Amino acid sequence: MKAIFVTPKIISQKCRYALRAIFELASHDKSDVMKISEIAAAQSIPPRFLENILLELKQAEFVTSRLGNAGGYMLKRPASELTVGEVILFVQGSLMNKFVLSENVTFRNGDYAFSNLWQRLNDSISDIYSNTTFANLVEEEMSTTKEYVPDYII
Repeated sequence: MKAIFVTPKIISQKCRYALRAIFELASHDKSDVMKISEIAAAQSIPPRFLENILLELKQAEFVTSRLGNAGGYMLKRPASELTVGEVILFVQGSLMNKFVLSENVTFRNGDYAFSNLWQRLNDSISDIYSNTTFANLVEEEMSTTKEYVPDYII
């Protein structure tokens, strides 16, 4: 069975990489540090690009780092306290594109109704981002990818 993966077009590639980097860190024990090369390999992120992203995430206090041979990056706070919405807001500046009616067009029947529909859609997606923690995502990944082990007890 082939899996279908959907990624919203409104999320930039840089933001996707940032989300995946934080997800990778959240997937490991909080006390574990991960090297850039480990995160990059696990998430297929170009290492040089990831280095810049992690520096920005460090400035925003999403991650912290340790220097030295045993150094690397780790989450600054628990994954259960870090939401997808926070990261998107930091990296992109908004959770969604805002839908607005232009004043320079001829209005047609339904324009206001559709505008309200787009706004409700925007609000719903923003709400999902803001209420989804990285701990939620890690838990969902683990429960989804758990292999089925048949029970042969008779």
